Amino acid sequence: MHLFEEENRRFLRADIISTVEFNPSGELLATGDKGGRVVVFQREQESKNQPHRRGEYNVYSTFQSHEPEFDYLKSLEIEEKINKIRWLPQQNAAYFLLSTNDKTVKLWKISERDKRPEGYNLKDEDGRVRDPATITTLRVPVLQPMDLMVEASARRVFCNAHAYHINSISINSDGQTFMSTDDLRINLWNLEVTDSSFNMVDMKPVNMEDLTEVITNAEFHPQHCNTFAYSSSKGSIRLCDMRDAALCDKHSKFFEEPEDPSNRSFFSEIISSISDVKFSHSGRYLMTRDYLTVKVWDLNMESKPLETYQVHDYLRGKLCSLYENDCIFDKFECVWNGSDSVIMTGSYNNFFRMFDRNTKRDVTLEASRENSKPRAVLKPRRVCVGGKRRKDEISVDSLDFSKKILHTGWHPSENIIAVAATNNLYIFQDKIN
Repeated sequence: MHLFEEENRRFLRADIISTVEFNPSGELLATGDKGGRVVVFQREQESKNQPHRRGEYNVYSTFQSHEPEFDYLKSLEIEEKINKIRWLPQQNAAYFLLSTNDKTVKLWKISERDKRPEGYNLKDEDGRVRDPATITTLRVPVLQPMDLMVEASARRVFCNAHAYHINSISINSDGQTFMSTDDLRINLWNLEVTDSSFNMVDMKPVNMEDLTEVITNAEFHPQHCNTFAYSSSKGSIRLCDMRDAALCDKHSKFFEEPEDPSNRSFFSEIISSISDVKFSHSGRYLMTRDYLTVKVWDLNMESKPLETYQVHDYLRGKLCSLYENDCIFDKFECVWNGSDSVIMTGSYNNFFRMFDRNTKRDVTLEASRENSKPRAVLKPRRVCVGGKRRKDEISVDSLDFSKKILHTGWHPSENIIAVAATNNLYIFQDKIN
């Protein structure tokens, strides 16, 4: 009975979305879930008859990327959950993406087929081998039209290189290499070579009792193939240049904001841990997300962040209860819009926040079925911290911490966003007049 209940709970958890990623053109949108599945959505083409359908995404392909495994040497179960998806730049008619769970990265090819070969000489139409004695004429096989079929096939499997859980992958701008990152190491792979990788960063101490920080995320610079950045659980970011040395244990730049002694508390180290780091499209800035804030760093200024945005500062007084229910360890992601002028990140109660870097305005929106009917306009939400609550405000004590927006995506060139709320994917776009 216990086993059945556990399997049932696992099945119910399987469709929780664990990553969201637009491809470089924005025509495709991929999501990964805890069940190891990847669902790819394709954008509808514009129609003169139905101009309001612009931007709608429909399911294009669904495939099982990873299966649950068991490490018999360490007696550990390896979850099938998809931690990250990254698209490769498109080179031909097919699409390629990298997906990873805790231990294994896979390269997938997604292609279309609308013709099938017919008229084989040595096989009949059912695929059975014909008796050569019965073949009296030579036929030329032909391609016949068929219903469009989208196929997903695994082309490469990159494994056995991480002793700890992979938390991020990033594709290099050279189009030939990518890096995979776990808690203590960063490895560089060639997309054509699966049996070996090069270790660029190794933070593992000789004595594990001396361990004071772990790597939380890493990303390549969007233009310079020799530059990458990685963040740590201590709230610091290290910028590395592979031209300096092959092993990048020594950083080129170090970004860290000194802690305000007046705000020091038991939870300071936990909430300062960086859960996401993203280069801007221009390559000039770095954006980081910790538990309470989003910070924008100028690569030319290491001393302090250029901008700091409070995501949900009203939770500062509730850190104790958030620690008790483990919410304080939630890893929120952040994204830039196409022009780097607006940033977006998630919060609780299915709220997500947007910050305009030019006007310094911010807005809180909600992703829910009640207010997300097709073409419905989202209304700003406000959280009341104390005192008299207005009609359109929600009390901080009424927030649902089981509903959280951890994963978001922004179309690379248009104002179309994808927001993952547990097992629901919401896609919003600018209002069409």
